[in-house]
Amino acid sequence: MSRPTIADIAAAAGVSKGAVSFALNGRPGVSEQTRQRILRIAADLDWHPHSAARALSGARTHAVGLALARPARTLGIEPFFTQLLSGLQATLSTHSVALQLMIVEDTAAEIATYRRWAGEHRVDGLVLVDLQARDPRLDAVEALKLPAVIVGGAGRVGELSSVWVDDREAMLSIVNYLAALGHARIAHVSGLPDLQHTRRRSRALRDAASKLQLAQADSLPTDFSDAEGAAATRAILSASEPPTAIVYDSDVMAVAGLGVAAEMGVAVPRELSIVSFDDSTLTQVTHPALTALTRDTYALGERAATELLAVIDGDPTANHQFPTPTLTVRESTAPPTGRGH
Repeated sequence: MSRPTIADIAAAAGVSKGAVSFALNGRPGVSEQTRQRILRIAADLDWHPHSAARALSGARTHAVGLALARPARTLGIEPFFTQLLSGLQATLSTHSVALQLMIVEDTAAEIATYRRWAGEHRVDGLVLVDLQARDPRLDAVEALKLPAVIVGGAGRVGELSSVWVDDREAMLSIVNYLAALGHARIAHVSGLPDLQHTRRRSRALRDAASKLQLAQADSLPTDFSDAEGAAATRAILSASEPPTAIVYDSDVMAVAGLGVAAEMGVAVPRELSIVSFDDSTLTQVTHPALTALTRDTYALGERAATELLAVIDGDPTANHQFPTPTLTVRESTAPPTGRGH
């Protein structure tokens, strides 16, 4: 059976194709009674808009896009992104808007994806994550004239809306706590070095080290994977003067680091304190349970979706600062008493 068309609806309703177009797109030109009759006939015929025709008419797609330039293997095990995506989709679903997700190889592929989506009229707006230093995506997205919201950053980012968390204050809360316990040598197993939040966290650690007169405050970048988190931990603990505390930029890496400490015979927390920048079920079921920064990542996704839908509806761009994560102290941190102290 062939796909029903606007002409079929017009014939069944006894009106012109123009009148059907007005009714289906919510435009003036037909009475409300005629509009409702046309919508009922369209539903009876199981009519759906054709993507090419929709693009020509400027009608909405009822979809938003998110392209992620991260290794798929790390995303599959990272609770942060699982919660973020769940929050995004929960809010979008209540407005009958779909989330189109694509994993890409790098930033260039991400920009190419946005251009293709815009050219094919596949999405009404975009969600951007992992803001970079001198991020080339910003100019590219602004040039496409697509509504967008950035998850991250540090306030207003060009002409785009943003929902962000103060990573600097979050890192300072960790370092001040560890210093109060008596730790003077602190290492930081960070994420990708070009990400803005990685740089802010690393800079906050250095600034705190100077203020608190810490003997060691080093950041070691990784790709967020458990493998690189484990490798970084081995290198750090093999040093002639190892740190007494390690801060990890993700819960996955923190758990991997805890495993390496056990493998190397380094007692946690007596000889080494461990803190995760993300809290999750992973950090709570380990032994010992890990001290971590607690935030509502699901709510962060909900807020980002709400901001994007508002911009799509024509509201002015805005930036919303989300509450700074709070430190949840568990059994993986204590005053240093063993090796390296």
